[in-house]
Amino acid sequence: MLRVLKNLDPRRPLGILLGTGALTIVALLFVPPIPQNSAYHLFADQTTCLGVPNFWNVMSNLPFVLIGIAGLCRRHASLSTTMLFVGILLTGLGSAYYHWQPNDDTLFWDRLPMTITFMAILAGAIEERVSPRLGVILLWPLLAVGLLSLVLWRITGDLRPYVWVQFFPCLVLPLLFWLTPARYTRTQDWIIAAGLYGVAKVFEFTDVLVYSAGGLMSGHTLKHLIAAAGCFMILRHFQTRQPIAVDSAVALPPTSVMAPSR
Repeated sequence: MLRVLKNLDPRRPLGILLGTGALTIVALLFVPPIPQNSAYHLFADQTTCLGVPNFWNVMSNLPFVLIGIAGLCRRHASLSTTMLFVGILLTGLGSAYYHWQPNDDTLFWDRLPMTITFMAILAGAIEERVSPRLGVILLWPLLAVGLLSLVLWRITGDLRPYVWVQFFPCLVLPLLFWLTPARYTRTQDWIIAAGLYGVAKVFEFTDVLVYSAGGLMSGHTLKHLIAAAGCFMILRHFQTRQPIAVDSAVALPPTSVMAPSR
């Protein structure tokens, strides 16, 4: 098994990554344009409390802010990891801003930090599992693709590029985890985080149904809390993971090591 990991050709997962990206982009061309539904902004829980409109949808973003700050309190040698926690922090702020006054203009600032998070996760996975140098090189182009997807949405009204940015990492990351050896322990944290994100999306689409069932908390508020729990699993991953020493020939890249803050 060690010999297999040692001799794994990094071009194989890279080729699959690029091929999957190309295929999904081509497939997206056959999907009709996806407009932004104006009813999206009409959330079930519109409670105003302490002068804050949509109080619970606004305040339920606080965990993202706290998790992002906690992640940034440690010095990361990997820029992808730093950008990941920047994205989580800004997701809390951007989402709170959007829910304070829901419309297409504020929705842009809700979605932009999420593209930072998605693309930073993908770049970090490439850095740790395919090629440290390639992950570093791809970080900024991936972030630019995320930004471009939202600019195209605002210009054309078509959400297809943003949908690709959101779900392509969810598709390709399991392939990378399957095809490449882990360099750190606690890979299960990523699996749990992905599962929680999937559950959060279910609550997003059942916002009214959940709120009408009890009237205590809406599906969208629960979406925020469950997605934040997934981000917490990512935080715990970087706080507790340990290097896996396969053998002396497989050295951990310096960019993958997280050093304690000073």
